[in-house]
Amino acid sequence: MPPVHVSRPRTVLGAHKVGTDEIADDIRAHHPGHPRLAAAVRAVLGCGVRTRYFTRPLASAASAGEGHAIGERARGAFADALELAHEAAEAALRDAGLAATDLGGIVTTHSTGWSVPNLDVHLMTRLGMRPTARALAHTTLACTGGVKSLIRAADMVTARPGRPVLVVAAEVISAVYHHSDTGIDAMIYKALFGDSAGAAVVSAEPLGPGFSFDDTYEHVLPDTAGHLSGRITSDGLHFDATKEGRAASRHALPAFMEWLGDRSADFAVIHPGSPRIIADTVGALGLGDQAARHSTDTLTDEGNLGGVSVLRVLERTHDEPPAPGSRGAMVAYGPGFATAALYGHWHA
Repeated sequence: MPPVHVSRPRTVLGAHKVGTDEIADDIRAHHPGHPRLAAAVRAVLGCGVRTRYFTRPLASAASAGEGHAIGERARGAFADALELAHEAAEAALRDAGLAATDLGGIVTTHSTGWSVPNLDVHLMTRLGMRPTARALAHTTLACTGGVKSLIRAADMVTARPGRPVLVVAAEVISAVYHHSDTGIDAMIYKALFGDSAGAAVVSAEPLGPGFSFDDTYEHVLPDTAGHLSGRITSDGLHFDATKEGRAASRHALPAFMEWLGDRSADFAVIHPGSPRIIADTVGALGLGDQAARHSTDTLTDEGNLGGVSVLRVLERTHDEPPAPGSRGAMVAYGPGFATAALYGHWHA
């Protein structure tokens, strides 16, 4: 495929900073008789996240599923996601020097609320895009959403090179914070995730320095649909993972490396799903901890941001850009167990 270019992403975090100690205290307060309370708190404190940002205060987010129907929580999560998405999209367009009417399309990804129409149509209206622009809304991709949306945007740009495409990811993952989920994994997810939105412009011609890619990759491990999955109950959306799902990135990496072949990577934009995911991927690429610092810092300071994560890591990469011409890969893993990746170079 001809190279396509990604503008510098802009990300927006939820308004409320929540420390891991606060979540540990919240778990202690709501589960005093839990038979594995000490183990749960240790797991939370050791999950690799120091702070994250929620769209609503911790007490509000944590209690939203108690006594409230799923509709109320889903509508609130979508409304919050839309506000974040709008702000990120406007910032990305400003940075790229574009008006909304310059766009040929929009690709969105959002998995933590529900709306018909979805983010794509709402943002087209809010931003003032041309009514004939192409639109695609991803609704269940979760952590692979950012990379897969860049891939679909590249498909649009390749078909119509004269029109750039806006990619917007928004996730309010605090919506899966439930006191009714009492397993150790569920306790970890209370601390692992954060709320955010991110946006970038994909174009046939560079709009500034950044990541240009000319190859894409998508892969699903057979028989893994239940490894990482969403669950709907009367009180809202829940997220579940099996032991196999937590380790599945290791099983996905051989196929990814086969696709990469003898192409080397000087830098990497890795989805910060967990410390293990970052370490396994950077190790497979033959890179050191320094190459993973933007992913690690994102996880530590802001948590796993779902489909927004790779946009946030790429934004951090712009602050310390690789040398012009350096080759690099972007990779994310998500429910399926799915892998999505890009390969290209740093354009200056």
